[in-house]
Amino acid sequence: MWGVVPAAGRGTRIQPLAFSKELLPVGSRKDLGIERPCAVSEYLLERLVAGGADKICIVISPEKSDILQYFGDRYGGAEIVYVVQPEPLGLCDAVFRASRVVANESVLVGLPDTIWFPDDALAGLPASDLSFLLFPVMHPEFFDAVLLDGDSVREIRVKSEAPGSNWIWGAFKMSATGFRDLRALWERRDRRDEYFGTLVNAYLAGGGSAVGLRGGEAYVDVGTLDGYRTAMSLLIERSRPLQPVASSLSALQIAQARDGQQNAGARS
Repeated sequence: MWGVVPAAGRGTRIQPLAFSKELLPVGSRKDLGIERPCAVSEYLLERLVAGGADKICIVISPEKSDILQYFGDRYGGAEIVYVVQPEPLGLCDAVFRASRVVANESVLVGLPDTIWFPDDALAGLPASDLSFLLFPVMHPEFFDAVLLDGDSVREIRVKSEAPGSNWIWGAFKMSATGFRDLRALWERRDRRDEYFGTLVNAYLAGGGSAVGLRGGEAYVDVGTLDGYRTAMSLLIERSRPLQPVASSLSALQIAQARDGQQNAGARS
């Protein structure tokens, strides 16, 4: 299974940095007993591997060679390859550039400037053509809200002032068939879909189906300074022994309610 990491965005919401936003240090981890800073994108790679990915495609822009230098050709048990997105043309363009290396295998996709729990939640996604891992948030209007009929996705509202649900997608899975069908639809629509949610809505309207799994507990977008602070608080909460999940969620929700108005705008 492939894991696809779209890492070609400019990261304007948290600039200026002296490096790619995906390498922003957030928290720490131990390697061979030595504690070191942890790049934010490592959390996603870790979760992709836990979800079953044994190969990872990182989509980068031409100027983001520092990501290649940081990760090299392997993370954990997964081999890494890189594909270049010459211009920041949106998530759909980034994801489908992976078709240069992805062939006849399922695909997991996540966003490299996010941190979420539980870290093994991707393993629970079903083997359907398209399935989303969903998370509850206080301000779904800043994300892609997912409307469900039972477990079936009815609609995705992209950064809408009337989201209709507090559940957003944080990652998704496509079968080999789903990946081909969605890419073909994107091509037929003249590649005009920047957001994955608008493409999915067209896919559903054309008879496709998708599943939404309410398997997430906490989700933070680290693409802003407020999100960075919230992520650090969440990691501290999660590192405490015997810390109830409900307490971690409460701390996160309070922080999001306090800072949410500053997080508006399109993801960079």
